[in-house]
Amino acid sequence: MGGYSLKRIGPDEVPGPQARLFDPEVDAVAARAIRDVRDSGEAGLRKWAEELGELSPGDRLLYDRDDLEAAYRRTDADVRQLLSRARGRIAAFAAAQRSCLSDLDTAVPGGRAGHKFVPVARAGCYVPGGRYPLPSSALMTVCPAKAAGVGEVWCAGPHPTDTSLAAAWLAGADGFLRCGGAHAIAALAFGAGVPRCDVVVGPGGKYVASAKRQLFGIIGTEAPAGPSELLIVADSEAHPGIIAGDLLAQAEHDTAAVPMLICASEALARKVEEEIAVQLAALPAPNDKTASIALQNGWILVAADEPTICACVDSCAPEHLELLVADPKGLARGIRSAGAIFIGRNSAEVFGDYGAGPNHTLPTGGAARFAAGLSVLNFLRARTWLEISDPGPLAEDSAKFARLERLEGHARAAEVRLSWPGR
Repeated sequence: MGGYSLKRIGPDEVPGPQARLFDPEVDAVAARAIRDVRDSGEAGLRKWAEELGELSPGDRLLYDRDDLEAAYRRTDADVRQLLSRARGRIAAFAAAQRSCLSDLDTAVPGGRAGHKFVPVARAGCYVPGGRYPLPSSALMTVCPAKAAGVGEVWCAGPHPTDTSLAAAWLAGADGFLRCGGAHAIAALAFGAGVPRCDVVVGPGGKYVASAKRQLFGIIGTEAPAGPSELLIVADSEAHPGIIAGDLLAQAEHDTAAVPMLICASEALARKVEEEIAVQLAALPAPNDKTASIALQNGWILVAADEPTICACVDSCAPEHLELLVADPKGLARGIRSAGAIFIGRNSAEVFGDYGAGPNHTLPTGGAARFAAGLSVLNFLRARTWLEISDPGPLAEDSAKFARLERLEGHARAAEVRLSWPGR
């Protein structure tokens, strides 16, 4: 790598979530944007969009569905077909997920209870449009919302290209707000330029992530997302060129991306670094510079025994985990925390990025310890219900429990069912 090598770490040095705390300066900027949009609505939104060069005075804030369709018609036929194939795979996977979720109806003392999966009324989907516009994110966010049964879906993102607009139309979006950042998340949350959304999802930069975190509770959202991460576990049979290519694919995302490798030997680590040098030199600008910077965030850990590997993976809880080992399914059974697992050498992480089926919007920064990737579940509520015909046993226990907690009004509300006329 021209003298450059990835940092070596030991098992006790694997970065955990405490190493990736939120930036208070970013939070402060996002908070100002949220307040401006909350207090001033569309005027506050325009102020931020114009200051950041997303809009000029008098520009339209919103592309409606007809505009999205017009962008689709302008898009090259080969690109339309590509978007359609990806949309089909993503939508089919989301529909299969939805079919696994069954309503519940079960007996309880004196009656029945259960739950019903109910979609939210309106969802907002963020579609990045900065250095690298991501039409794939329009498909990945809108498709599961529609599969869940959401009635309205609104997209937002800066400088949307025709391809991103076409993807949004194909996935079923109702419109596209032409701004990004924290102010766009606030617009979706409070209803500035678009109707107020119940859930707001989608990948974005640090200001987007901060705004979603700060607005949680006013809106629903998916797991915390930050700079993209890939951890590869490779044994002695893994191909150094494949490892290097996958690490570089992750590194070119962003200068803050984190490419990581656990490998069986120092000899393999050096071969991977040699391959990185060759492949990095062949990357076009500015991807080469972005990847070179991101590689400095990464590391290599040499470990061969399975217990150590599994413990290190769980400590890291990476967004993406590739298992390039002889028995990837066996190793996967020992791992608890990863956003998405790619099993075997042919299961490239980039296939997940571009619509194999599972969603590419995944938890980062250690959030895979408690959260999963975006799915139909983010747009559904398991609403419970209770129908009691004979309140006797429940009323007696409820009254006793209420008095145990010194809530006499609760006790009487239970007991009145026992003496109600006609019981």
